[in-house]
Amino acid sequence: MTKGFPIAHAGRKIGLLGGSFDPAHEGHVHITREALKRFELDEVWWLVSPGNPLKTDGPAPLEKRMAKAHRVMRHPHVRITSLEQQLGTRFTAETLEALIQRYPGVTFVWLMGADNLATFHAWKRWRDIFLMVAIGVFARPGERISARVSPAAQQFRMSRLKASEAASLANSAPPSWCFLNIPMRYDSSSKLRARGEWTKG
Repeated sequence: MTKGFPIAHAGRKIGLLGGSFDPAHEGHVHITREALKRFELDEVWWLVSPGNPLKTDGPAPLEKRMAKAHRVMRHPHVRITSLEQQLGTRFTAETLEALIQRYPGVTFVWLMGADNLATFHAWKRWRDIFLMVAIGVFARPGERISARVSPAAQQFRMSRLKASEAASLANSAPPSWCFLNIPMRYDSSSKLRARGEWTKG
């Protein structure tokens, strides 16, 4: 395996949590732990992105965000990575294609908050993402309704698993997704930046 890439053997079930993590916070930790448990994943990889294509204002330097993520998320089954930078990919669909090719036999599950599902139709090749991997969605404050009636949720409504079936998500062929209501945390990267608790320098 190329230096810097996590090792994952065929048969493993790995959740992918992508984002700018600008900065990482306890909300990210919360959904990661819930994903490991509820979806019965072997590992979760954080994909700390070089930048968010949907945001015009760039994040803090990658090295700073990675260091913060390592301080916040400490778990033996969680890997903090900069895979998108290493792969040279910019969009989620490209990243998933590259990972699927690099790790044959590994099952990937894309993890995201309901706020992302609400705007998922704005993502490049969002339909392809649904067809590539199973998707686990976690409720976020104020986003339950908008996520459930979003274009993506409506188009793939027949592929949605019940919350009681969450443990089978990784074993379900795409398109397959599951929406979970979990105890809410109100942490957000934007709030931390607004309060001056995180600067880009």
